[in-house]
Amino acid sequence: MTRRPTARFAGALAAAALVLGTAACSEDPNSVAAQAKAGDQKGYVSGTGAVETIPQDKRAEPVGLKGDLVGGGTWDSASARGEDVVVVNVWGSWCAPCVAEAPDLQKVWAGLQSEDEPVQFMGIDFREGPASGAAFAKRAGITYPSLSDKPGLLILALQGKAPTVPTTLVLDTDGRIAARVNGPVDATTLRGLVDDVLAES
Repeated sequence: MTRRPTARFAGALAAAALVLGTAACSEDPNSVAAQAKAGDQKGYVSGTGAVETIPQDKRAEPVGLKGDLVGGGTWDSASARGEDVVVVNVWGSWCAPCVAEAPDLQKVWAGLQSEDEPVQFMGIDFREGPASGAAFAKRAGITYPSLSDKPGLLILALQGKAPTVPTTLVLDTDGRIAARVNGPVDATTLRGLVDDVLAES
C-alpha cells in the first residue's frame, strides 16, 4: 500500500521548493547592477576596449537622454541636436576601469574645449548617488557634467550599446550613435573617433 505524505512532510517540500525558486529568481551577483550596489570596487563587469564604428547609413534613431545632473541642473540631449557631436561616457566611481580612464576623458575634453570644437561631453553616473559622483568628479578633476543615474535606467536609452561599465559612445550631430568603445578608452582612440565624426559635418 502506498502511503500518502504527511502534512508535515508536504509542508517541508513546499518550503524547499520556495527557497529554490527564490534563489533561481534572485539577482545575478555578477551583474553590473549587483556589483555597483556592493560598492566595494572589487568586482565589476568591463569590456575589452573593443571599438565599433557605425557607417552613417547604418545608424539607428537618435538617442534621447535627459535627466538631473550630478552637480545640479538638468540636461536634455535634444539641446545638442543639429549642432554638436556628443560624447557619452557611462561610469561609476565604484568601477576601477572607470577611475583609470577618467584622466584620458578629461584630457580629450579639455583639448576639444581649447580648440573650440562643437563637441559636448556628458557622463552617466551609473548606480550611485549624486553626492558620491560629485565627490569623485571633484577629486579626479573632471570638468564636464554627468547625469545622475542611481536607478540605472538612463542606459536603457542607449539602444543596447552600453552593456558594460565603462562604455563610451560618440553621437553624431543628429544624435545617432556613430561609434562605441566597449570598456576603458584611451585619449588617442577617443580623440580619433571624435575627429572622424566631426569630419562628417
